[in-house]
Amino acid sequence: MATATLIRSPIAIGTWNVDAAHSKVGFSVKHLGVSTVRGEFNEFDGTLEVIEDLGSARVHGTVRAGSVDTNEPQRDEHLRSPDFFDVERHPEIHFESKRIEPVDEDTFRIVGDLTLHGVTRELELEAEVTGAGQDMQGNERVGLEVTGDLSRGDYGMKFNQALGGGNVLVSDKVKLALDIAAVRDS
Repeated sequence: MATATLIRSPIAIGTWNVDAAHSKVGFSVKHLGVSTVRGEFNEFDGTLEVIEDLGSARVHGTVRAGSVDTNEPQRDEHLRSPDFFDVERHPEIHFESKRIEPVDEDTFRIVGDLTLHGVTRELELEAEVTGAGQDMQGNERVGLEVTGDLSRGDYGMKFNQALGGGNVLVSDKVKLALDIAAVRDS
């Protein structure tokens, strides 16, 4: 008879809600094959549910695509257009975990489905617990740094322009960087 192995979680059992005021959902992409453009989304929410152990945990989050901000209004409008996020047809980006696996004591791999630009594909993220404790109001908090990469083309974002020297206007590879502060439901 096989027995289930519990995977100890560095995060306490409970429901943890993303504190958007103390979190950031960011990305970076090569521009012209030379520089890196960094941006973030200003409107998002998410939840981490640790039910029994890390193996039973679930993560889900939603980003409002129209809240994209690269600190350049004209570029942001282009990113909202059908060439990229097409926010009129696809106003939200969704992530739903399928499994969470430990990497080491404070790091874990999150595999889930990302729906972006109307396309759903599996995405692998790495998350590191950066701290835990109580705030001044007695709320339990946890910090996470989450990273990953995706291909714009995999999600139907094909807009680009070839440049001299083999470079393109916008790289296909997008690096994700999320700094998450979450508060445990009481």
